[in-house]
Amino acid sequence: MNGSFAARLRRAAARAIGHPTPHSRSGRHRVHGVVCMLLGVALVGGCTSSGSGDDRKVPGRSPVTLRVLASSELEDMKPVLEAAREATGVTVEATWSGTLDAVEQIESGKADGKFDAVWLSSNDYLRLRPGTGPRISSETPVMTSPVAIGVRTQAVRRLGWRPEDVTWTQIHRAVADGRLTYGMTDPVRSNSGFSALISVASGLSGAQSALTEADVRKATPKLKEFFAGQQLTSGSSGWLAAAYTRRTTVDALVNYESVLLSMNRESRAGLTVIRPKDGVVSADYPFTLLTSAPAEARAAGRTLTEYLRGSDAQQGITERTLRRPVVAGVKPAAPLAAGIRRELPFPGTRSVADGLLDAYDNKLRRPSRTVYVLDTSGSMAGDRLQRLKDALTELTEDFRDREEVTLMPFGSAVKQVRTHTVDPADPDAALRAIRADAARLSAEGETAVYSSLQEAYEHLGSEDSTKTFTSVVLMTDGENTTGIEATAFDAYYQGLPADRRHTPVFPVLFGDSDRAELEHIAALTGGRVFDATTGTLDGAFEEIRGYQ
Repeated sequence: MNGSFAARLRRAAARAIGHPTPHSRSGRHRVHGVVCMLLGVALVGGCTSSGSGDDRKVPGRSPVTLRVLASSELEDMKPVLEAAREATGVTVEATWSGTLDAVEQIESGKADGKFDAVWLSSNDYLRLRPGTGPRISSETPVMTSPVAIGVRTQAVRRLGWRPEDVTWTQIHRAVADGRLTYGMTDPVRSNSGFSALISVASGLSGAQSALTEADVRKATPKLKEFFAGQQLTSGSSGWLAAAYTRRTTVDALVNYESVLLSMNRESRAGLTVIRPKDGVVSADYPFTLLTSAPAEARAAGRTLTEYLRGSDAQQGITERTLRRPVVAGVKPAAPLAAGIRRELPFPGTRSVADGLLDAYDNKLRRPSRTVYVLDTSGSMAGDRLQRLKDALTELTEDFRDREEVTLMPFGSAVKQVRTHTVDPADPDAALRAIRADAARLSAEGETAVYSSLQEAYEHLGSEDSTKTFTSVVLMTDGENTTGIEATAFDAYYQGLPADRRHTPVFPVLFGDSDRAELEHIAALTGGRVFDATTGTLDGAFEEIRGYQ
């Protein structure tokens, strides 16, 4: 297994159990069970309650708070959970998490005593981890949503497709011929992305059952052609939808059917939603009780799932979220297509899942090209600069084969520009050089945010951005104090050719940085702000990886 891929797993495990992470890419070996760690939605931290805080007592029932570790994509269930609280007295206190961290917390035992239940898009990957089995007492599917591809209506007409007859082979052929481009979430961090990867690999290999290593090898040449057409990547379905709306030249999105239909309803995206005829992988959103939960919580969990599977709640779920009901007799919401599609099985072994994700990360997908614009002004002296050095050193564990990394530290102006490409034949050479560059950083000068961003775009130049996933990461602990102002940078950016404006900036809040300033930069360029003031700098850099 590629070293960066294995290292990502070790880092996730360390975060979940509170251990320090290694800073070496040596000792490459296969890390079994990677899939169950890697299939997640955007890594969104924090804890919010779905209730209003008014634990009104339901006649005949005692109010109970159920602590749930949940996929962040389920935040759209808050109104349903509020109705459940009013009907049952059960308040869901949800901690929104990526699946990677959620699974590690369960297997490590850290979830014991902290959570009563876990609610992810699927438990298929949990089952590949033997350490999670004894920690789960029951699981109850609540709703379903298959992977689908949403294609702009004009592209469907151009391709001459009949939506009900389209197969993954047809989609691959259109992509390979340069007639179709698309966006998809990162399979390493998103269950929808991994489910899509399984679906495509199954369809292109002709597998009649769970994927084998031979199936993956057989499909690899076609998979490489298929992923050459991927123009957008993301660790978050929400950001991907926004980026797709911005990039009108991208033809399609691969995501859950419910996400694509919601885009049509909420933003009139004009997508024809296709469930390929040769099979898809579906999420079934099982509400899963933990064996460590007290008896009262387990009883409350059963009460909650009984309510959620009731006819009224199921009808409300499908109408509100456009997911499919799991209870017979409940009519799916009007936009949901009728008809049965073949349900593709999840890989049966960890080695197949590991190998498929490793191949995607380091061989199949477009390489990344990233400029890290790093504030090393005088205010970064001391602990802040050391935290930056440590975060960059740790980040080298996560760089992929073929990735181009540019470090651009700045103060009153850009201090130096150092670019390294991770050569698959000798990746350690580039990683050692990046760590050495990080160690040499020094703090001095004022803070030229906008001049430095402009230089980053100039560095990227006019190279065809459709061949790489190109982005700029901006980390600053303050506001712009010298160089050009925001209005000048805005004018510069708006004057760039359209293809160069496709490069987003991902600002990182750190220290005393100006949130409004960074949010403006993200909105202007189509990026997203990541917060290292409530979390850690290395955690923010890690979260950004899903967007590169």
